[in-house]
Order: sequence, then structure tokens, then C-alpha cells
Amino acid sequence: MSEVNSRVLIIEDEADIRRFVRMALESEGLEAFEADSVKRGLIEAGTRRPQLVILDLGLPDGDGVDFVRELRTWSACPVIILSARSSEADKIAALDAGADDYLVKPFGAGELMARVRAQLRRHTQQTADGDSTIRFGEVCIDLVHRLVERGGQTVHLTPIEYRLLTHLVAQPNRVVTHKQLLKVVWGPGHTEDSHYVRVHLANLRKKIEADASMPKHIITEAGIGYRFVPDA
Repeated sequence: MSEVNSRVLIIEDEADIRRFVRMALESEGLEAFEADSVKRGLIEAGTRRPQLVILDLGLPDGDGVDFVRELRTWSACPVIILSARSSEADKIAALDAGADDYLVKPFGAGELMARVRAQLRRHTQQTADGDSTIRFGEVCIDLVHRLVERGGQTVHLTPIEYRLLTHLVAQPNRVVTHKQLLKVVWGPGHTEDSHYVRVHLANLRKKIEADASMPKHIITEAGIGYRFVPDA
């Protein structure tokens, strides 16, 4: 895989889970490091400079969300949450704090590694020299000229639709919450107006999806937000 030798930090207080995750990572050529607390995790993140963090929320010296907030003050590396907490509120809190994905325990090694690969690809694309053109499916976005085409035909998007689309495609395979979209597109005064997002996303899907009723690229994460999938 293209992510060989990428460094992954596992922050988890249960030794058996750390061992399971480490074996899954190392079986695909990834370099894994471990920590069992928020404090140790921050030290390891600062010294190892990982390309990805896999994080439990219930740690002995604090909440994993606190780790994410601190990490985000100096690093943009992807964070995948592994937690027994399955409520929407917990997922939203972690994602709003800056986590990139959320997987509920118990989980399978196959799904975990698929999410790891997706996040490493996204991180690699974002840190490489970027192209001003983004393509997925039949859609082409020219970021310089703010033009969108589908199947070679110009797609006329409203300014809000364009901002929603470009914000989502800039974070492929990452869950973006309603609150994050509202803050970026409408401003901090509209973070509770989630119906705005639903209405405009529905219109956007009609313009860029082959079948808006069965979208392949802008996927709904029920009660949380949306995920852009470039390779459907």
C-alpha cells in the first residue's frame, strides 16, 4: 500500500486493544507507537510526529476529546476515534473538536484498516503540492476559476452550494458535522440552524449526483453531518 512506513500513534489504555490494533497496522507495513493516557499521548505525538492517531476517549487521566483539542493547536494529522461510546452526542463532540472519523467498539480489523487507509490518503493529498482541479465521478471543479462541470457541461451552483461543495471535497472520507459546515459557510452565528445545510445539500446533490435519491459522493451521516466519498 502507498502508506508504507507511515507512523501511527495508538492512544488506548486497554493493553489487549492496543496489541490488536498494533498488529493490524503492522500487518500492512505501518509503523505503530503506543500511549495509554492523554499526557503520554501528547508527548508521543510531539516527539513521533505521526501521520495518523487512533484514539480512545475514556482514558485514565482525561477525555480523548481534550487530547484532540490540544493536538489541533499545532497538528492537522488525522485522528480516528475508537470508543465504546456510541451516542450521537459523543460522536458530534469528538468530530467538532477536530477528530476525523469515529468507530464504535467492538470493531473489526478490516473496517479499521479501511478507515486508516482513507485517512492516510487524504492526509497525503492535502500535504502534497495541490492541483487546482478536483475530479470525482463525472464532476470536475476548477478552483482557480470557480467553475464546476459534470459530464463536460457547466453546473451552475449558488455561492452557498459552491462553498459547501469545496469544503466537503477538501476533506475526502472525513465526517464533517452540521455545526462545522454552518460555521464555515454561514458563520458562527448560525451553528444551530442545521436545516440550512439539509436544504442546500439536497439542491447540491441534484446538480452533481447521478441520482440525488441515492447519492454516491455526498453521503449522509445520520444525525451528525456528511462525508464526501470521491471514489464511489
